[in-house]
Amino acid sequence: MQVQNVLADRELLESLAPEVEANLARHIDIAAEWQPHDYVPWDEGRNFVFLGGTDWEAAQSELSEVAKTALTVSVLIADNLPSYHREIGKYLRIGPWWRWVGRWTAEENRHEILIRNYLMVTRAVDPVALERLRMKHMTDNYTRPAMHLIDVLAEWAFEERAAAVRHRNTEALGENPVVTAISARLAADDELQAVFYANLVSAALDLTPDQAVRAIADRIADFHVPVAVLADGRTSDEVLAEAGIYDSAREPELVFKPLLEEWKIFTRTDFGDEGKKAVAELEHLRG
Repeated sequence: MQVQNVLADRELLESLAPEVEANLARHIDIAAEWQPHDYVPWDEGRNFVFLGGTDWEAAQSELSEVAKTALTVSVLIADNLPSYHREIGKYLRIGPWWRWVGRWTAEENRHEILIRNYLMVTRAVDPVALERLRMKHMTDNYTRPAMHLIDVLAEWAFEERAAAVRHRNTEALGENPVVTAISARLAADDELQAVFYANLVSAALDLTPDQAVRAIADRIADFHVPVAVLADGRTSDEVLAEAGIYDSAREPELVFKPLLEEWKIFTRTDFGDEGKKAVAELEHLRG
């Protein structure tokens, strides 16, 4: 029986730190600099009643229901950034890992700033209803079960790829030039963030193959995108699936398979007995 050593999280943090440093530098070098304010049509804005203007009415929105739903879900998820920052920060608290957490958080916060400003200036959605949803969503909070380090990296690789799929499908609506540009910009950020996490998983596979593929299999088996409850009581996952923006039934095709291929899960020859068991669990995702 071929048995591989299991590395503790502290060992992994230290062993993978050079990869984090290199990938953080690469990420910063490749990432396009862009400004949230550039995407907001400020000349469409006007005051609400509190400052002597007019309050929101449904007739003011020029977006389709699908686009409004997609952007509402995106801003609610982005609004909950403090929870995600806390969750990832529990694991990545040292050296280059912590610098990456700061960079990732700043990029995600920029997404929230952009979408909210666009929605408010264009009066695309009811601002009062959106604020009530935000208050509830953030109060309900977001937590994860305890994970080991490689599980965290795999989970975030899948989540960022899923977010990119959601934004690319919003882009594909062709709603209007601004929404299309916003969605494309956010998708590009998510795709680049997914590359960072995927590269770290690749490094973990080289360092401790069985342990890494076990984490990958576990995270796929338990994968769920962040979910918000909308004003009508439905959950964002069911609404987005109906709208064709994000359907969990397509995760194998759009989220898991591309990364499994990138990691060469089905062609690697360095797995021991435990790793082979994990690969067998992923066999339904081959090809």
